[in-house]
Amino acid sequence: MGRKAVVLLPNIEKTLARMGEQIKLARLRRDLTAELVAERAGISRATLWSVEKGSPSVAIGIYAAVLHALNGMEKDLLLVAKDDELGRTLQDLKLTTPRRSSRR
Repeated sequence: MGRKAVVLLPNIEKTLARMGEQIKLARLRRDLTAELVAERAGISRATLWSVEKGSPSVAIGIYAAVLHALNGMEKDLLLVAKDDELGRTLQDLKLTTPRRSSRR
């Protein structure tokens, strides 16, 4: 059974490419080889290179494993959608103040 091709909007592709580049730069700043990070993450070097390119076909769990292999950077995943301004605004618009009856 073949895999389905992932179709993404161009801005999402750019975001993934940027994330991959940031992961690569984090690895290089720590002076870690691709072989070492791949071994720590339990993946092949080719998969690591796919992560560093921002490939959409790589599972998010692999991204998390690579971030963990970079000495605990998986905590950065907790920042995803942490401050959801649009969601909070939409939620606040649904909140209405109940009308009170007049006192006589």
